[in-house]
Amino acid sequence: MPRLSLPLVVALTVWLWSVPVWALAINWKEPPQPLPELVMEDRDGTRLGLDDFAGEIVVLNLWATWCAPCKVEMPTLAALQEATADRDVRVVALAIDRAGFEALDAFMAEADASGLLVLRDESAAAARALGAGGLPVTLVIDREGRERFRHAGYADWGTPDVVEAIEALALE
Repeated sequence: MPRLSLPLVVALTVWLWSVPVWALAINWKEPPQPLPELVMEDRDGTRLGLDDFAGEIVVLNLWATWCAPCKVEMPTLAALQEATADRDVRVVALAIDRAGFEALDAFMAEADASGLLVLRDESAAAARALGAGGLPVTLVIDREGRERFRHAGYADWGTPDVVEAIEALALE
């Protein structure tokens, strides 16, 4: 079996990271699914649940500071938040991480996503309750608190098609 040279491995890796991810296709054909109770913590130590966002469309992203695809995805989530800010859409970045908010904020600043609402779940109970096998995982939750769409892995959430789909849900 031929051995790959280090320059070839590096070139292949760079190429793979530069290839755009296939377009994220969101559809609302699946019936809404109920969600378990989730406990999230804000920077003041206040415990929040999904009911604290009742009446809003929530794009809930589970991530961690050690997750490389999460860092690449964060600016796209920030772009989605910016594009839908006038539509009662809230992008919530839920850190499944033991890092404190100082480290979480540093991650967001470095990822160019400082405008997102960052919450934390250091116990990872939310990830377990949602059946998230890895990170990132993103759920789109309707105004009634039901899951309407789920995507595991990196996606570009700032594309016009995704923004349009989220806006359409917000108009329902």
